[in-house]
Amino acid sequence: MKILVTGASGFVGSNIANRLVHDGHDVIALVRPREQSLPLRMRSIDCALDDIPWPKIGKIDAVVHQAAITDTRVRDRERMFAVNVGASLNLFDAAVRHGCGRVVYASSTAVYGNSPAPFVEGRGEEPLNFYGESKLELDRRAMDFARENPDVRIVGLRYCNVFGPGENHKGAMATMIYQLAQQLMRGEEPKIFHDGNQRRDYIYVRDVVSANLHALSNTEKSCVVNCGSGQAVSFNEVVAELQATLGITPRRPITYVDMPPEIARAYQNFTQCDMARARGLIKFEPRWAFRRGLGNYHESGALTAPPIN
Repeated sequence: MKILVTGASGFVGSNIANRLVHDGHDVIALVRPREQSLPLRMRSIDCALDDIPWPKIGKIDAVVHQAAITDTRVRDRERMFAVNVGASLNLFDAAVRHGCGRVVYASSTAVYGNSPAPFVEGRGEEPLNFYGESKLELDRRAMDFARENPDVRIVGLRYCNVFGPGENHKGAMATMIYQLAQQLMRGEEPKIFHDGNQRRDYIYVRDVVSANLHALSNTEKSCVVNCGSGQAVSFNEVVAELQATLGITPRRPITYVDMPPEIARAYQNFTQCDMARARGLIKFEPRWAFRRGLGNYHESGALTAPPIN
């Protein structure tokens, strides 16, 4: 297929674009500076979502849409919605006019806020910040768009704490797994909030790539589904696994720090996905348990790679 990938130099986008090229697809990658480098076997276009050169791109078969404002600290609601909702819907519309029959886009479990886990699609959708609000609005309007375009299949994937190679350009927005690994590599005591018992459903990026491929090929109807591992681990467990994986002995004690008020206002204490709907609708089953994913991350060299400034 000829596939347009937005956010293709970002964390998840670069992993997806590389896999699609490996599988023999014709990939057109929309990229931005100071992110991940991509191989020369795909066409790369440096442009913003609202400035896509469609005449240069021509007809396409599918869109994998990863570009977004993902910084949950952004306080400009109008800007957040303009990019994450408005520009996304404009992209879908233009893509369909250029022959696109499949759209897969990145949503987020931020839509659930602090609702009780495990998260189930259609329940407890009460976001705590503008980012979560924008993704929930995109989910709703994407499904409206799908009803208006019944020949097009649109799938939203609600990512839940993705980790793995390709996130070292993200700075403060990189996962705590990468940030804690960097602290340990510098010889520091690992720092985590509160008592470390907060729990996260971490999904390895290779599973997220698989979910996108399943959504492209196995979907019979448009839908929004969770994209997590279905299991949760605490930050204390993450630190223990990291120290074991990195071979740090003796183990360094954890430094517990207070959570700044601006973070506490929109902090999810427990994330975990119910994956039944994803299994049923896109035939996706997560394969990378946390420990296995962490081991592969380390073996790739990316876990201990320095940040891209």
